Amino acid sequence: MYSTFEKALPLFQLMGKNVTLVGKNGDGQTCKVANQIIVALNIEAVAEALLFAAKNGADPARVREPLMGGFASSHILEVHGERMIKRAFDPGFRIERPQKDLNLALTVARQIGMSLPNTATAQELFNAWAAYGGAGRDHSAMLQALEKMANFEIGQ
Repeated sequence: MYSTFEKALPLFQLMGKNVTLVGKNGDGQTCKVANQIIVALNIEAVAEALLFAAKNGADPARVREPLMGGFASSHILEVHGERMIKRAFDPGFRIERPQKDLNLALTVARQIGMSLPNTATAQELFNAWAAYGGAGRDHSAMLQALEKMANFEIGQ
């Protein structure tokens, strides 16, 4: 395994700068899916928090500022939080892409006998917004599914 990886390493380094051998065959795919679980759940958390703030009468942009300096700070809050506030949902990473990975996560979880309840919720929010025609939007547009359920839009 390692000798094959070492042989291919120069080619991998031409394709990207962060090359890591995660483990045995298939572990890289597992790592990719785990990453998508984290990203989806963080997008959901940021969307819920900003929508909560806005519907409660606070300016979500002003709420985001101190959050960026606290324990809630994250790259998702920085990048996708700004997209949500500015309503900039042009695709960077389309909703249909994490749907594929989250479906894989949920399928494998069933096969190995575990539950991923929050992943299932994130997937359903992506599914809901895709059903409204948003599959081609950026995954930060998950906010719009939550807005639909809240009957409130950030910026109202």
